[in-house]
Amino acid sequence: MVKYFMTRIVGAPAFITVIMRLMPAWSKLKAAAPTLRYDLTVLGDSQLGQPLPDELRKALGAIDAPTLVADGGKSPAWMRNGVQAVADSIPNVDRRTLPGQTHQVKAGVLAPALIEFFAGKTA
Repeated sequence: MVKYFMTRIVGAPAFITVIMRLMPAWSKLKAAAPTLRYDLTVLGDSQLGQPLPDELRKALGAIDAPTLVADGGKSPAWMRNGVQAVADSIPNVDRRTLPGQTHQVKAGVLAPALIEFFAGKTA
């Protein structure tokens, strides 16, 4: 599943997964692999630039609470596409991109964005 996700969704060349298996992080990726099916079920092809499934879009559109949807400015395009599709579906959304961050946003960058959001300030 990790190999499929890395090559088909992330877009990494197949040889990268061979190299990754030699790295310490591989065991953590394998441990998280069972959750990938849920990610793919919920997001479908939206991370690849395809529209969100209608059922998910409608569910997101029913959210009436203020919602923060954020990504890292250095995240891969497929992740940012998925985040944008979610943000486009929620009516009361505060959409933010955190500059210089990947999808593993540093707490020191995320915390101020959360504080601003919960204080009612928009970006």
